[in-house]
Amino acid sequence: MTPPHLTDLPIRALTVDDLRHCADLSEDRGWPREDHKWGLLLAAGSGYGIDAPDGQGLAAACVVTSYGHTHAGPELAAIGMVLVAERHARQGLGRRLMTYICDDLLKGVPLTLHATPYGRPLYEELGFATTGRAEMLRGTFRQDTEAPAPGSVEVRPATGEDIARILRLDTEVFGTDRTHVITRLPAFADRLLVAEDGRGELVGYAAIWPNMETHVIGPLIARDTAGAQALVTALAEATDRPLRTDIDVRHEELLTWLKDRGLDSVAFNAVMTRDLPGLPGDWTRRWAPLTVAAG
Repeated sequence: MTPPHLTDLPIRALTVDDLRHCADLSEDRGWPREDHKWGLLLAAGSGYGIDAPDGQGLAAACVVTSYGHTHAGPELAAIGMVLVAERHARQGLGRRLMTYICDDLLKGVPLTLHATPYGRPLYEELGFATTGRAEMLRGTFRQDTEAPAPGSVEVRPATGEDIARILRLDTEVFGTDRTHVITRLPAFADRLLVAEDGRGELVGYAAIWPNMETHVIGPLIARDTAGAQALVTALAEATDRPLRTDIDVRHEELLTWLKDRGLDSVAFNAVMTRDLPGLPGDWTRRWAPLTVAAG
């Protein structure tokens, strides 16, 4: 029997039982395995993949995280972790998977993704346009040796009573509801902090979570640069691992501040959208995503 062409292989839904194969696929392409992140994405989102014809794990995979669920469908969906096994690369699998996700599964749904320079041409062919940029930073954070100036916010660990407040602020800043993701933060993150102003109003929050040998800061929501700096400083105190984060390039002051404290630029990703002119919400208070894979 003649074996089917790679692009004729069926696409199936992934489950948390596929986590090891997803991590294997990351490693195959030279990415970190990122088991912890894959676990969150498969639990909070929907994974899709193509089984390798040789029976060795997955030939391709991606994850979709949908937000703002309505009777007509999600208000926004983020596509991430688009990967094709090296031995099956450049044979149309990535295009096949993305075409299915964008034009069949999520037809008519506003979409977003973070694109590497390598993946950007394909996404442009599929109707995505670049509407922003994010800069990935990584390094060991150096705390200020001088006493910090009096801040405009108080930063403290989040409690169970803060979750409802965090959700209200997050929906306002992100532009759509992502309760199913944010409520997983207490278990997913090593530390979750909130920032309050002098009146006790919640004006920001941030988390730090483990990813291989680093700790990732995200999401990072703050009213202003000083608030973002206060949250980052407090999170950095909780780890001796290198930090990693992805900052919207429009936040130039924060980027300079982070680089002055030991974080180096690693890469730039294009923030791309389809069927909407840009991400919803308030970018001035949205400093870093939970992970670029989830938008």
